Amino acid sequence: MENGYLPTTNADGLPVAPMTAAQKYLLDLKGWIVFPGLLSPDELEPILEHQWKFLNEPESLPPDERNSVGGPSQVLLDHPVIVGMLNEILSYQELADENSYGFRFERTRTDRRSYGHDNFQAHGGGGYFNFCGNSHLYQMLPGKIHAGLTRVVWELNEVRHGDGTHLISGSHKTAFERADELCGPESDLWETYSCPPGSVMVFTEAICHTGVTWTNQEWDRLSLFHLYNTVNSRWGAHSVPPEVIAAMPPKRQSLFRPVYCARGPENHNRKYDPEYLTV
Repeated sequence: MENGYLPTTNADGLPVAPMTAAQKYLLDLKGWIVFPGLLSPDELEPILEHQWKFLNEPESLPPDERNSVGGPSQVLLDHPVIVGMLNEILSYQELADENSYGFRFERTRTDRRSYGHDNFQAHGGGGYFNFCGNSHLYQMLPGKIHAGLTRVVWELNEVRHGDGTHLISGSHKTAFERADELCGPESDLWETYSCPPGSVMVFTEAICHTGVTWTNQEWDRLSLFHLYNTVNSRWGAHSVPPEVIAAMPPKRQSLFRPVYCARGPENHNRKYDPEYLTV
């Protein structure tokens, strides 16, 4: 296929949802964006059941489902909205075609936080000035951005305003070091969101962000913190066992292919091959 091709469907054959002009503008302006209510209750139910078993009785799951992205939860890896967004801000298009994605999956975790859990740890910011090699970068040209490490947070329970991740909008482009006296827990610079179950909050890891104290006594925060990167870059260790990847369709497996780019039709790195994975 011609260079520059992007997949139009995900691994389940669902049409990709390209970003709108408004979504592109908001993500570039703020460094983060929320997609509320992407999952219906019927779509969310098997994922919640899988996450509950993974957290509380993993031995009840078959080996190929003993991971945050195993079993029913794997469909979140390449949800049509997520693919459309990553096609726009992260894809290396020469390694993308209708059978493989132009970006890769780094790692994941299931985040469950109960009342009183304090997770304040402000970090990040200034990614526009990072060099290549530091995946926490943010690059831009007129009409185009590249977001380096991109975090996709699936909120599986409702998030009330103030309980979710906090971010300092625009800090992914700041030229100065973060001023700690301006970035404490009570700072007015922090912005956050509310959303129903089955929503997604996406942000560039180049932005200044943090967790906060979970103050909801009625339910826990339950989130999947997925992380994506460019095809030829890797920041962290793998968190998905081979047996879990092996249970996925080939197109979804392409998210886990090794980290390299090679020229020529026989050498292009488009498919997942466990023999070439590094530890």
